[in-house]
Amino acid sequence: MNAGLILLTLGYVFSQFFRSFLAVLAEVLERDIGARPDDLATASGTWFLVFALMQIPVGAALDRIGPRRTSAVLFAIGGAGGAAAFALAQTPAHVTFAMGLIGLGCSPVLMASYYIFARTYRPAIFASLAATVLGVGTLGNLAGTLPLTLLVEAIGWRETLWTLAAATAVIALGIFLVVRDPPAAETTQRGSVLDLLRLPALWLIFPMMFVNYAAAGGLRAVWIGPYLRDVHGLTPNAVGLATLAMGVAMIAGTFAYGPLDRWLGTRKWVILPGNALVVLGCTALWLWPVSGVTAAIALFCIVGFFGMTFPMILAHGRSYAPAHLTGRGVTLMNLFGIAGVGIFQVVTGRVQEAAATSGPVEASYAPVFAIFALITLVGMIPYLFSRDRLD
Repeated sequence: MNAGLILLTLGYVFSQFFRSFLAVLAEVLERDIGARPDDLATASGTWFLVFALMQIPVGAALDRIGPRRTSAVLFAIGGAGGAAAFALAQTPAHVTFAMGLIGLGCSPVLMASYYIFARTYRPAIFASLAATVLGVGTLGNLAGTLPLTLLVEAIGWRETLWTLAAATAVIALGIFLVVRDPPAAETTQRGSVLDLLRLPALWLIFPMMFVNYAAAGGLRAVWIGPYLRDVHGLTPNAVGLATLAMGVAMIAGTFAYGPLDRWLGTRKWVILPGNALVVLGCTALWLWPVSGVTAAIALFCIVGFFGMTFPMILAHGRSYAPAHLTGRGVTLMNLFGIAGVGIFQVVTGRVQEAAATSGPVEASYAPVFAIFALITLVGMIPYLFSRDRLD
C-alpha cells in the first residue's frame, strides 16, 4: 500500500461515510428542514443512482486517462462541492441535490484502487486486495455512527458538513499530487463496455451483483435509524451505538470474506451461502418487525456481516474482462452493485411511506425488510448457474 493507494483508500472512507450518515442525521434533519424518512431514502437513493450512472464514464476515463486525474477531479468537484451544498440545504430537495453531487464525487475512488490492483497484481489475489480496501473504507461507516452524533451535538450539523467539505478537498488535492497511474495495457485492441455486455457469462453474475449490497447498504444507510427510533423508541445516541454495531459487523464481514476464495478454492460457493443468510436475516426482520430491540440489532448485524460479498462478486465478474477493458470491467460490475442499492432505496422509501399512512408505523417497516429478502433470493437463482472462476 503506497501513499497513493492510502489516499485513495482514505477517499473511500469518506465515500462510505457519505453513503451511510443520513441514518444518524434523520432526527435533526426532520426537525430543522422537515426531512421525513422517505425524503432521506430518496436522497440516499439519489447518491447511489448518480454513483452508479457515473461508472460508465468513470470506467472509460480510467482506461484512457488513468486513476489519478479521474479520481482527484471528481472527488474535488462532487465530494467537496456536494458537502458544501449539503451544509447550505434549506429543504429536503436541497439534501437530495447535495447527495447526488456527493455521489458523483465519490464514484471513482474505489474503482481507481481496483483498477490499480487489476493492472498491477496477480488476478488470484484481487479479491483479497479488494476486500482489504473495502474493509478499511468501511471505517467510514463507523465514523457515520456515534462519532458523527457526538460531533453534530458539539458543533451542529451544518458546521460538520463544512468541515467534511474542507477535508474532502484536501484529500482530492493529495490524490492529484501523489497517485501514480499504472502502465497502460500493452495492446492495440480497442473496445467499449458493449464488448463486455456481449459476454454471456456475465449475465448470470449481474443479477447477484445487482441485489447483493442492497440489503446491507440500504439498511445501514437509512433504515436502521428510523426503524429503531419509531419502533423501539431509541434516542439519537442509542441509534448511533446500534449503527456503530452494524458498521463493525460490515467491516468484520468484509475482512472475513477476503481470503476465502483462495482458501476454499471457490468464489461461487462462498457467495451463495452468505447471501442466503442475508435472506434469513431480512426475513426475520420482516416477519417479526416489533421483536425485542436486542434481537433487532443482532439481525441488522447479521445482514451487515454476511451481506459483504460485494468484492468477491466483483472479482468473479472482473475475471472475464480483457486487460485493455480493465477499467470498464470493474466499473460495469460496480454499476450493477450500486444501482441496485439506489433503486431499492427509492422503492423502499415509497413503500414505507405508503404503509405508514395506512397503518401503524411499526408495521410500515415490514414491507421494507420483505423487499430486501425477496430481491436477494431472486438474484441468487441465476447465479446458481454461473461458472465458478478464480483467475
